Amino acid sequence: INPLSIDEYVNFDGYKSLKKALKMEKTGIIEEVQMSYLRGRGGAGFPAAIKMMGLAKETNKEKFVICNADEGEPGNFKDRYLMENDPHQILEGMIIVAYATGGTKGYIYVRGEYQKSISLLKWSIEEARKKGYLGNNILGSKFNFDIEVRSGAGSYVCGEEFALIESLEGNPGRTRVKPPFPTSVGLHGKPTLINNVETFSTIPCIIEMGGLEFAKIGTPSSTGTKLISLSGNVKNKGVFEIPFGMPIRDVIFKLGGGVEKDRKIKMVQLGGACGPIIPEYMLDMNIDFERFEEFESKTGAGAIIVMDERFDLFDILLKVVRFFQHESCGKCTPCREGHIQLANLIIKFIERKATVEDIVSLESLARVIHQASLCGLGQTSPTAIISSLRYFRDDYIDRIE
Repeated sequence: INPLSIDEYVNFDGYKSLKKALKMEKTGIIEEVQMSYLRGRGGAGFPAAIKMMGLAKETNKEKFVICNADEGEPGNFKDRYLMENDPHQILEGMIIVAYATGGTKGYIYVRGEYQKSISLLKWSIEEARKKGYLGNNILGSKFNFDIEVRSGAGSYVCGEEFALIESLEGNPGRTRVKPPFPTSVGLHGKPTLINNVETFSTIPCIIEMGGLEFAKIGTPSSTGTKLISLSGNVKNKGVFEIPFGMPIRDVIFKLGGGVEKDRKIKMVQLGGACGPIIPEYMLDMNIDFERFEEFESKTGAGAIIVMDERFDLFDILLKVVRFFQHESCGKCTPCREGHIQLANLIIKFIERKATVEDIVSLESLARVIHQASLCGLGQTSPTAIISSLRYFRDDYIDRIE
């Protein structure tokens, strides 16, 4: 459909779910989401219904609904695809969630580099307002809700919910200590619900088809479909929608067309820079939140980055660590100082000057950063190192002086 045309969206049953939701009990909407077992599509995989219940039970007259469209994770571009091709589906999902939970104001926080997404969303919000889907007394009901677009300034850490809230308030993008969680004390100290672009886009589908029908797609622990950002050394790069439970190998070879020039796969990184690096023999693993929990990291954002045999593991690890070193907000010591030391250790392996003690130090430091950092950046940034020490240990031993 033409993303600039609200009429085309409406012709394809757009805003039909909103009309249906406005006739339902608010608790009934949350129950449908609960029965669907929808989990957050931004990476953490947190059950969406729990957030909705948390916001609904708050008694404050002012409540915020925020769409996290920061998408700073290298290797992920599915949210941009949604914003640039189907912006009204995101808006519809936000309006339904706001109606069910008592939300009074919405924000879409888009990363500053996504200028096309920002202008499309602003246009779509204006169109929705003109047609009565946003503003006061939406579609003749007594429900009032409006949405505003705000942009970040290119900070990766602002994808973390509290850093995003701080940025929205005009402060430096740094996380807060939890609890309290945003559903109790969020934006301007008011109850706030934050979900990813893809999560909000899924809500109209659940209202249309019903939570139980939605839950039949995918696997018991990961229901519905997932958008996959496939990149790296594959023939067909792009965004693919798959049911949960599909093997990673099928995504790479059936959808991605396999590796360029039929080279061998050396490694695959899941979820983006913060995700694990796995060897070729693990590609028959199914895409599933529960299955990914063995990596001690949430890899649910949906990126699959394929690297063939030409690439060196330690060059990739150094790029990842340098990225996180640059993006750290500096608030907590493990993250601020730890990434500098991780980079120094990896350089020793690149220069073949490492010792057995360096392997021990690298593993120990990576786990300290993982366990002691305040926010998701520090907690997930060493995942690539921790997983490579597990699956590519021979590569480390080969580099020992």
